[in-house]
Amino acid sequence: MRISTVVICAFVIGGALALAGCGHKLVAHNGDTTVSVYPDENTFTKLANLKSQGGVGGMIGGLGTGLAAKQVDNNTPVRIINSDDRGSQVEVLDGAFKGLQGFVPKDNVN
Repeated sequence: MRISTVVICAFVIGGALALAGCGHKLVAHNGDTTVSVYPDENTFTKLANLKSQGGVGGMIGGLGTGLAAKQVDNNTPVRIINSDDRGSQVEVLDGAFKGLQGFVPKDNVN
């Protein structure tokens, strides 16, 4: 009887730890309903630099974002694979893009 209690407790603790690691969601800002998930951090950096230039470069950066990034719904659950000071590499856990892996800026992950 004692061994089965230990096994059940181990499963409960393992399940709780697994659920605790999946508590992140995407967060849209400024009235947006979607968050851009970029293929990688380098793509995000290049497009952000183009946007910041303004003029023709800014327009190209805006078009590039529309083509390169997938638009994932606000509050979609994600798993953080790794992160740095600029953002996180995530995997989408639910919705139309379930399984998608990509880069999200730091302020778009909660």
